[in-house]
Amino acid sequence: MLVKSSDNRLRKKLKALAQRYETALRRYLKQNASDDLQTAVKLGRQAVALRLETLDMTLIHEQALLKQILPAESHAPMKVQMLRRAGAFFAEAITPIEEGHRSAIEHNDQLNRINEELNQRTLDLATSNRQLKKEVSRRKVVEKTLRKSEQQTTLLLEESRILQQQLRLLSRRVLLAQENERKRISRELHDVVVQLLSGINVRLATLKKETSVNTRKFSQEISDAQRLVVKSVDIVHQFARELRPAMLDDLGLTPALHSYLKKFTKETGVRASLTTFEGIEKLSNAKRTVIYRVVQEALTNVGRHAHASRVKVCIQKLPTAVSMYIKDDGKSFDVEQMWHSRKSKRLGLLGMRERVEMVRGTFRIESDPGQGTTILVKIPYRTKAAKPESNRI
Repeated sequence: MLVKSSDNRLRKKLKALAQRYETALRRYLKQNASDDLQTAVKLGRQAVALRLETLDMTLIHEQALLKQILPAESHAPMKVQMLRRAGAFFAEAITPIEEGHRSAIEHNDQLNRINEELNQRTLDLATSNRQLKKEVSRRKVVEKTLRKSEQQTTLLLEESRILQQQLRLLSRRVLLAQENERKRISRELHDVVVQLLSGINVRLATLKKETSVNTRKFSQEISDAQRLVVKSVDIVHQFARELRPAMLDDLGLTPALHSYLKKFTKETGVRASLTTFEGIEKLSNAKRTVIYRVVQEALTNVGRHAHASRVKVCIQKLPTAVSMYIKDDGKSFDVEQMWHSRKSKRLGLLGMRERVEMVRGTFRIESDPGQGTTILVKIPYRTKAAKPESNRI
């Protein structure tokens, strides 16, 4: 109902405008007054208010003009003059509409320019937004990397601190062990070898006095002195073997290990077995020495702390390295706690690890309840040329 009511009012307004236009045109054609042209402009503004277009005003103009020309005289020049004057009136009437069109076109052009600028700004903002998102993502990655790097740095610093403490402790214990070993060798030399040599000297002095008295007793004293000399030589050889086994240099690693394991079993009662391969002797002197010292220290620990009944030493050939494990069936222990412990018993384990790492090898300990302890060593055949290994360890 509201739509129909609005259409009726619009039709009434259009009809009223057409009547006013017809009246004004008729008066203008008859009187040719310039004021009527102002009336045409007013009618054009009313048409603009009613949202009429040029075509709508053309129809109104034609209807009004037909009503004026058809009843008029049929004199042709007169009709031509009327048409010209009517054209002038119509031109004034549509001037507001044309001005509105021009203004609308200008506004439309301006709106188009504004839209283009807005579109360009939207594209720029979208580009900036994408770049901002990329930058935010990059910064998040950088922050994450920095946090991870900070955590790693913290861990490395902590590990470095622990290693420094271990190194200081190891250095102190090495010095203490060296001093204790020197004391032991000095005491053994003084208490055993020196006493034996003194005994030999006393016997020789006695022999010097008794050479002409008792020939049988003289022969017995000579035999006793010889036994003391042999015993002294054996003790000196034992000290030498403990410091550096000559068999390792003269016969090779395998015979030296067999000899040591045999001696270990005899002294401790722990059964020891050895498995190796022929090419082991092709290793450098430094690496063979490392293997021997690791076995020596490991078996010393087994004899002192493990309470084991048997221990197995197995040396295997790998494509690029030599692998060795030393496994006993004795007591287990907490490996991590051992590395961080300050007790002196870990000195031997630290020494083994240091020796293996000196020839670019890896050292690992596994110890589980009921499974005993296993020492795992891997030594590469070749080391980097930039860090040549020492000939002696």
